Amino acid sequence: MAYTLELGKKAPDFLLKGTDGNTYSLKDFSNDKYFVVFFTCNHCPYVVGSDEITRQTVLKFQSKGVRFVGINSNSPNTYTEDSYDNMVIRMSKYKFPWVYLHDAEQKVAEVYGALRNPHFYVFNEKRELVYTGRGIDNPRDTEKMKVNDLDRVLTELTEGKPISEPITNPIGCNIKWEGKDKHWMPADACDLI
Repeated sequence: MAYTLELGKKAPDFLLKGTDGNTYSLKDFSNDKYFVVFFTCNHCPYVVGSDEITRQTVLKFQSKGVRFVGINSNSPNTYTEDSYDNMVIRMSKYKFPWVYLHDAEQKVAEVYGALRNPHFYVFNEKRELVYTGRGIDNPRDTEKMKVNDLDRVLTELTEGKPISEPITNPIGCNIKWEGKDKHWMPADACDLI
């Protein structure tokens, strides 16, 4: 079995606290036609560098029935910037157009097989995985960006077309696992392609 959720698999459920103080599960998004989960955090330069591109993509596709949920699974004991309180501060400051959830026990990152921040998972109307991987090809320095995979995938999905490239390797910092070195990754975590 692959480490990362495989294409065609159903979106795993979760029960996580959001920065708005509410608790969310998969069913809270059942009225949305399409669903994007992305693993993210507060400190990673790949996240910080590409958040505004992600914002543009969210705003472009919201009206087409696409709902975005960001999940922070990083241990705040590795980077205090990734604490829940700092998540709340960051959302208050930047007012990102997505729900931002805290995976304090890191169980959701395990179930999805999240490799990096950011790592995107796109689900169709049946909540089947149709894309996993990067958002863009240069998240740390978007001025050098040549490819926006997330925009491509969502354009294809919302237009009823086949996903031309359903898997890419996510680009970013690895998930910061509790009690592990900041560069540690599970032994079976590997590139997707």
